[in-house]
Amino acid sequence: MSNKSVANLQFLGAAETVTGSKYLLTVDGVRILIDCGLYQGTKNLRLRNWQPLFKGEKIDAVVLTHAHIDHSGYIPLLVKNGFRGPIYCTPATLALCEILLPDAGYLQEEDARYMNKHHISKHHPALPLFTEEDARQSLQYFEPVSYGIRIKLPVASEEAAIELQFSAVGHILGASYINITVKGKQIVFSGDVGRPKDSVMYAPAPIKEADYLIVESTYGDRRHPALDPMEALREVVGRTIKRGGIVLIPAFAVGRVQAVLYFLHQLIVAKQIPPVPIYLNSPMALAATEVFNNFASEHRLTRKDCEYIEHNTHFIRSVDESKALNRQNFPCVIISSSGMASGGRVIHHLKTLIGNHRNSVVFVGFQAPGTRGDSLVRGAESIKMHGDYYPVNAEVVSIEGMSAHADYQEIIDWVKTLKKPPQQTFVTHGEKAAADSMRRHLTDQLGWNVSVPEYRDSVDLY
Repeated sequence: MSNKSVANLQFLGAAETVTGSKYLLTVDGVRILIDCGLYQGTKNLRLRNWQPLFKGEKIDAVVLTHAHIDHSGYIPLLVKNGFRGPIYCTPATLALCEILLPDAGYLQEEDARYMNKHHISKHHPALPLFTEEDARQSLQYFEPVSYGIRIKLPVASEEAAIELQFSAVGHILGASYINITVKGKQIVFSGDVGRPKDSVMYAPAPIKEADYLIVESTYGDRRHPALDPMEALREVVGRTIKRGGIVLIPAFAVGRVQAVLYFLHQLIVAKQIPPVPIYLNSPMALAATEVFNNFASEHRLTRKDCEYIEHNTHFIRSVDESKALNRQNFPCVIISSSGMASGGRVIHHLKTLIGNHRNSVVFVGFQAPGTRGDSLVRGAESIKMHGDYYPVNAEVVSIEGMSAHADYQEIIDWVKTLKKPPQQTFVTHGEKAAADSMRRHLTDQLGWNVSVPEYRDSVDLY
């Protein structure tokens, strides 16, 4: 055997940050992209979306851990730039990408139109990164693979056969950790790891073997609080209604929206909050809720739970209905995406509600640095939306206990299921402090060989 490396891994995203997940695995000249996400958050990160990483035709296959845009949202641009290979994912991930990717393209176009109309872009004209049609075109290259099925990638040579297997990891519908086997060595990508006692998703499946492990660290420096998220929601909704205000919940369309709706309706049934109207203003979340019904075996909500949520929620379907909701002046709960208040219909509600001290804005998931959600949670006195600043007078609450990401101890408990330590572990998908903290926890508690790669680092595995 020659000294030439069989497998090389390059970190093209989610390195010392929680966004833009992309890992390029090269095996004997075959190039596989694990996750293909958009950068979100601070401007310097978002600008990476416009920087050419590689030409699409130079990638042989894409493998997705799950459907969230920071893991899948670069796919339309990759296809636009020439990629024509297979995109492997689970059936539920495909079902969600059919919703999320066109919506992401639509939002790109909407933002460009708004900036052009109001002349608030340095570029003339402002252009979308990709369009809704680009996103729809990319869907034809998806090839769903069910959990537990081991397939051989057709792009591999016989000399270096590459096998792929998806295993459930909680977090959201269809989310997986990915095991890629090359010449007997197993390379495992954790994706985003769910929580063992999540209210909606089942606990992550155990890992049995991994020679190399790439693991997330979103909460690498924190433990989730022991508080009951339903109780925290009861308190903030109760006091907001008591003072005659409106509760606005920016929520991720997949997973968090369904959990919040479930909690709210449980609280109403138990008469722990008044039966105020609950509005869901997110076309994407509406469609995602249908996907939950179609994949009932993959989550904890019963069909009865889903039907109750559907019958007792006011679904906002049109733009006119969305605008009318901004004229609401009596207590209610409005749930709208995006979950970090980085775009979508929730921005229009924020502009209307953020200045009134009677109202509350409740965040129920991780807020990436540089997003409006992060600024609000950190106590911003004003927030910029569509070129103007709005004073923050509403109560701002963050319920961390509802996060869909495992904390550092939950991840350590999960990886302890390995029969033996990996030869090397790489900590990714975390801000610098969180990633380094996760490294230390893995080293101190388990004695593993762990490193934190930087953006564009390249490592010869073997």
